[in-house]
Amino acid sequence: MHFHRLAKMAFLALTATRVATAFSAATLRSVGASSSSAASSSRRSLTNAAAVAFLDNRNRGASTSTTAGRFLSQSAAAASTCTSSITALRQSTVVESELEKNLGVSHPAFDIISTDIVTEFGAYCTLYRHKQSGAELLSVSTDDDNKCFGITFRTPPTDSTGVPHILEHSVLCGSRKYKTKDPFVQLLQGSLQTFLNAFTYPDRTCYVVASQNTKDFYNLINVYADAVYHPRATSDPMVHAQEGWHLELEQIEEPLTYKGVVYNEMKGVYSSPDSLLQRDAQQSIFPDNTYGVDSGGSPVEIPNLSFEQFAEFHQKFYHPGNSRIFFAGDDDVANRLEIMDEYLKDFGPSPESKPASTIQWQKKTFDAPKKIRNPYPAGNDQPETHMIMMNWLVNDRPLTPVEEITVTILDHLLMGTSSSILYKTLMESGLGESITGGGLMSELMQGTFSAGLKGVKPEDADKVEELIMSTLQKVVEEGFTEDAIAASMNTI
Repeated sequence: MHFHRLAKMAFLALTATRVATAFSAATLRSVGASSSSAASSSRRSLTNAAAVAFLDNRNRGASTSTTAGRFLSQSAAAASTCTSSITALRQSTVVESELEKNLGVSHPAFDIISTDIVTEFGAYCTLYRHKQSGAELLSVSTDDDNKCFGITFRTPPTDSTGVPHILEHSVLCGSRKYKTKDPFVQLLQGSLQTFLNAFTYPDRTCYVVASQNTKDFYNLINVYADAVYHPRATSDPMVHAQEGWHLELEQIEEPLTYKGVVYNEMKGVYSSPDSLLQRDAQQSIFPDNTYGVDSGGSPVEIPNLSFEQFAEFHQKFYHPGNSRIFFAGDDDVANRLEIMDEYLKDFGPSPESKPASTIQWQKKTFDAPKKIRNPYPAGNDQPETHMIMMNWLVNDRPLTPVEEITVTILDHLLMGTSSSILYKTLMESGLGESITGGGLMSELMQGTFSAGLKGVKPEDADKVEELIMSTLQKVVEEGFTEDAIAASMNTI
């Protein structure tokens, strides 16, 4: 990936969307999913035109004194506006000049890989690699005083024990330097943070902080960096038991029960029909790679995770060589590098880290649509209706920039608004109560496209599938109007 795209994507916090000319289709019945059927798309050249008009309003027929007064007033206003514009331009130039000094700042512990400027956002970007550990660090200098820092590790699981999720919780329960039991809660209560959180995705784990106060910002970085690289959790089995799972006996005559922060959280998730639908859909589309398991953890599988497996996962994937570090804001670049070197210098090279976390591409293996039917929890007072969703694997290779923007526009035309053709057709069909499936999903390495309905009567289940396919076939044959395409391009 070219560094210009890397910098822009990091700065925008936007994962590129994906497309392919062949789709693998999937239909979900009740909470199921599956795939395939090829579709072809026609290409249409897109054009946009813009016009600028200047209006010259002149005062006519007014008395001499009135005209003179207006002339003087307008001249003074014009002079004031001109002066303000010049001042703002000078200030902008000074800011840009100062930011440019942060481009390619050197540090003895880091190699400079590349530099770039994202002019649309006034972002001056330098990509570094730590010489000793191999960690990559993207430094983005802007005039924004809301400073942001993040560390992301690629953490692909091989089962649904939820080890990435449990580890995300556990590393924030004390570390080598910060021995308090729950520094995360203390930071939430006592720091000046504007953002403080961590996220577990199906293929990566992210730790992000932000603050407008420089001293507070660097303190947050120190706590987070020490937490992810030197957590207490890998040496204290009680943390794994607390955050993951353990057995409790509330009454001596009652049976043992499973408890744990993540275990309890995922029990709630698995009681949600919508969450079950999305998980089953993803896992059915990706039967052969890491997206086919639940990184958050299944309540059935979580108790199978041992402390030894938990600690081994951290050792394998939380090496700096398997991380991407990100800074953005108006703080000093040299300070960024110095702070991170204090933690990274504890690690030697680990050439096996990145290959070990590589995610394999899911190939399109279905030669016909596959239907999966699963139950979901419902109360006795709820009607016996179905949730039906069709799913496609969009791409099984990296996409070109043209393909990425094309599929983004196509998604908006199909599902982006209440008047989009597929969305509107489903809503007006009367076959269900509401839409399910968010159209294009691009947060993973491979994109998916999903559409369907909730609250479908059992006898209408097949009609939903037929309606979606016929609508897409109509789009293939008739395309979109130029006005609709232009509107989508101006919206996204």
